[in-house]
Amino acid sequence: MMLEVLSEITPLSDKDFLYIVERNKSEFTYPLHHHKEYELNFIENGAGARRIVGDNIEEIGNYDLVFIGSEDLEHVWEQWNCTSKSIREITIQFSPEVLSSLIETNQFERIKTMFNMAKNGLSFPIEVIIRVYHKIEELARSKGFEAVIKFLELLDELSFYIDDAKALSSSSFAKSDVTPDSRRIEKVRKYISEHYTEKIRLAQLAEIVGMSTAAFSRFFKLRTGGSLSDYIINIRLGYATRLLVDSTMSIAEICYSCGFNNLSNFNRIFKSKKDCSPKEFRNIYHKNKVIV
Repeated sequence: MMLEVLSEITPLSDKDFLYIVERNKSEFTYPLHHHKEYELNFIENGAGARRIVGDNIEEIGNYDLVFIGSEDLEHVWEQWNCTSKSIREITIQFSPEVLSSLIETNQFERIKTMFNMAKNGLSFPIEVIIRVYHKIEELARSKGFEAVIKFLELLDELSFYIDDAKALSSSSFAKSDVTPDSRRIEKVRKYISEHYTEKIRLAQLAEIVGMSTAAFSRFFKLRTGGSLSDYIINIRLGYATRLLVDSTMSIAEICYSCGFNNLSNFNRIFKSKKDCSPKEFRNIYHKNKVIV
């Protein structure tokens, strides 16, 4: 027997622009899964449920709105501490190909940026959910061409709030390539992704982009919103979580193969970033997989 992530075949046909389904249920029962379609998933009355998107695991509040824009990104909502018996879920799925031409036009520039960010999964805060709630309601009641128009209006409005949205999975776990807005940052990102198992020095990276170490540190934080050391740690953790899910390597082997040189330090950092130990993370994922 093997544990696998369910590869879901959705009801969306080649001739459908999108698929919308509304469910009223008393519990979350669907296993960890992924699918080729992109997905907007809205949860109401789900406080206490646990959401897993890539290597992000967190308990949700009464309202949850997530955009998953990658066909390989595992996700699930599980019961956890949810006691509600009146859970409402609205799922909107669509193929990225249906917007492939439109997304390259100037009018879709913000939406294209949102799609790029959604490769890691995007969670919208309650303030944004309140603003778009009526659009989700209207879309759930719409059919045919009207549903297409309502859907595009929803995407457009959400794209105004991408700065408020939270990226969920790390890129290294999601195997995504979220394009940065700076060629210098892209060079640094590429170098780190190729050398994350090695010791990476600030001076090396500054030299790659032709800057002093002090100037590069300021530039990197301004562009990414965080320090270089945190960025490198998050990249390494992403690869580590992927190995915890996909391999049978021991935690010590994973620690050293991902650039951490101290097991206790790895465990401490993992716990502070993921709110669980590496062993607990592996158990959570395996519990949600399907036995085949």
